[in-house]
Amino acid sequence: MDRIQLYNVFVRVVEARSFTRAADTLQMPRSSVSTAIADLEARIGTRLLNRTTRSVTPTDEGEAFLNRCRAFLSEAEELETMFRTAPHQVEGRIRVDVPSRIGRLIVAPALPEFLDEWPGIRVELGMTDRAVNLVSERVDCALRVGELADSGLRSRRLGKIAQINVASPGYLARHGTPLTPDDLDRHWQVAFASATTGRITDWEWHIEGRTHLRPVPWRASANSAEGYISCALSGLGLIQIPAYDVAHHLAAGELIEVMPDHRPEAMEMSLLFIGQSASLRRLAIFAAWLEELMGRRITGRRGPASAGASVQTP
Repeated sequence: MDRIQLYNVFVRVVEARSFTRAADTLQMPRSSVSTAIADLEARIGTRLLNRTTRSVTPTDEGEAFLNRCRAFLSEAEELETMFRTAPHQVEGRIRVDVPSRIGRLIVAPALPEFLDEWPGIRVELGMTDRAVNLVSERVDCALRVGELADSGLRSRRLGKIAQINVASPGYLARHGTPLTPDDLDRHWQVAFASATTGRITDWEWHIEGRTHLRPVPWRASANSAEGYISCALSGLGLIQIPAYDVAHHLAAGELIEVMPDHRPEAMEMSLLFIGQSASLRRLAIFAAWLEELMGRRITGRRGPASAGASVQTP
């Protein structure tokens, strides 16, 4: 085997944590996979894998070598396709992670249009509400909402997500419509509790460049967007939510916006990249499509910004 093939076999074995499963995905005999790993370890001059009867895991040296292998294989793939211009010639896999509601409501329904245009690209779409570790979880890019931590990753800001205050018609019929935050003492909110800490989020509004917070009485709380919206639809209280998240409920009259002059501050939305991944052509193509999609459906910003203006280190 040549060097690139050996590196690819090694990565597949680590990902599968099994010589047999790796052989199946590579459509190779198991003996050939074992031989390839032995040849690679002999070339490198160190043991790369811990082997047990149940699983295969990388050694410390294997972990370090794995990261370099992945970067090398991505670069090799990019070199082979850098002069291809037709959509069917751009090939490869992209691992993406997005917040679950954005993924379910916006990205997944629109993904067929992207894959139809770029048939050689494969998208592995992860939908989570936690901050995935792009390096350890092998994610090429992740959509994040809110201020970014100083992670050392590269980022592209996609615009801001408007937040609004809403309640169900039934709730408003029973309790009246609040007009300003001063009315909130006579109302109930559905409390949003952090899924990790359980902390209840205060009611927020942003006006004249300042953010204001206050506690609001509550009888029910939820720790997910799905539960939060469901409680509001059931008439349990007021909620603060990204406007895109309840657009269809507003259109159907199932929820009504209140206190439009006292909305929470809009949230930043960004796309994060691992350093070496940001230069991949297929990832640049996907990022531009995702930015246009977010502008069309969420932020109102049309078209991708230029790479020089939008990609930065947070």
